[in-house]
Amino acid sequence: MADGTPTSTARAIALHPADAVMIAAVDLAAGETVETPHGAVRLVEAIPQGHKLASKAMAAGAPVTKYNQTIGFASADILAGAHVHTHNVEVRDFERHASAAPAATLEAPAGPVPTFEGYRRADGRAGTRNYLLVLSTVNCSATVCRGIADAFKAHPILGDPLADFPNVDGVVALTHDFGCIADPHLQRVIAGYARHPNVAGFLIVGLGCESNAVGAVAGNYGLPEDDNARYLVIQDSGGTKKTIEDGIAIVRDMLPAANRWQREPIPASELILGLECGGSDAWSGITANPALGRAADLLVAMGGSAVLAETPEIFGAEHLLIARAATPEIAETLKERVAWWQDYAERRGASLDNNPSAGNKAGGLTTILEKSLGAVAKGGTTPLNGVADYGAPITAKGFSFMDTPGYDPSSVTGLIAGGANVICFTTGRGSAFGAKPVPTLKLATTTALYERMPDDMDINAGLILDGTETVETMGRIILDAVIAAASGTLTRSEENGYGDEEFAPWSVGAVL
Repeated sequence: MADGTPTSTARAIALHPADAVMIAAVDLAAGETVETPHGAVRLVEAIPQGHKLASKAMAAGAPVTKYNQTIGFASADILAGAHVHTHNVEVRDFERHASAAPAATLEAPAGPVPTFEGYRRADGRAGTRNYLLVLSTVNCSATVCRGIADAFKAHPILGDPLADFPNVDGVVALTHDFGCIADPHLQRVIAGYARHPNVAGFLIVGLGCESNAVGAVAGNYGLPEDDNARYLVIQDSGGTKKTIEDGIAIVRDMLPAANRWQREPIPASELILGLECGGSDAWSGITANPALGRAADLLVAMGGSAVLAETPEIFGAEHLLIARAATPEIAETLKERVAWWQDYAERRGASLDNNPSAGNKAGGLTTILEKSLGAVAKGGTTPLNGVADYGAPITAKGFSFMDTPGYDPSSVTGLIAGGANVICFTTGRGSAFGAKPVPTLKLATTTALYERMPDDMDINAGLILDGTETVETMGRIILDAVIAAASGTLTRSEENGYGDEEFAPWSVGAVL
């Protein structure tokens, strides 16, 4: 356990000698005796796999600790050997102090920086895919956008309209439910996707009477108008059918230029890795998340960038990130964003403590504090060099944070709009997800999940729990897979066709 990697022989796992709880590695029966850092403990009740047992007695009101951090407080007296979960743990306000080690300073790996086979765009940025996008400014233009993109889908009888354009990964319609009201978040996201390095050309389609109009999006964010940047307005183009016809013709004109892009060697230092988790379980903070954090550290050491997100899901662990802030200003910005979310939730009669979800709890997670402590492990150990607004360009090199909702599609949409060109998504329950135009790698927390959903999972981080890999070696496996995906290797989500329906811009007031 010295390196944070659980052993395969442990029936219960202690993450820190001072912790008040351990995690059941297998289903444990009442009456079993378990060795703990505090001595042998006889279980007073059955403990399901992934759930917590008390390694020592705790009086009502005592802090419950895991990762050597407080994850809640005993709501009643808890006997040593008892099941510790929602029935006897509650969240209270308390002052959090960063007791973790300061941010690590990593040495760059010996030898040349690895390369991936990517697309070097005209503005110098690096792409990992080569798409044409059809973007709606408002829900009213969604059907037209889909009608345009559908004309370029393969058909069993009519064939593949993109067969003559092998370097084009697809024509994708990205639509949403908003747009009548001008929304800076929505405009920023549409513009971010339009100029993403994975996009060879775009067509933005509006209705004509919405506040979030084509001209407003293009003008406010300086989007160009040229052969590979085009715009249509339904009310000015003759209606639905005529706009679809015009859009199809525009995309056909774009295809030859898009097909001329060729992959070439690009340093891995130009990768921007988005870090996401969804459907977390008790193993997320033990296997997949820390292993992804190690991969993030390795990428940062090479000069690359890694971006953590989901502000509501760092609540209770934000002090660990604040302690790593490179400057006081960065620390203060993160504090302000967490405070904004607390106020945002309270004004709507909600609470950030309402998280975790039912699935998270079934998997062994009890409080948002426990979930967040596992979630921040995805961010590795290096200094926090920036905090970006939702969907804003990711400009900080190294490790940074983006303020996004905890809702996975909205969070990843923000990361992609900011420029992330690869996504890693950890899951313990088996989230089904992908996000065009960026490849998404899915990391399973356990071997059981990996074997149960082999068509959806790219990497089995459960090998750490099995004892065949460590956090360190799994981090290297993940980074190798990231570089392969950036070079064109299809991810499971791409093979399954995910990504057309997962575009979900955050509309403040509608998504928490």
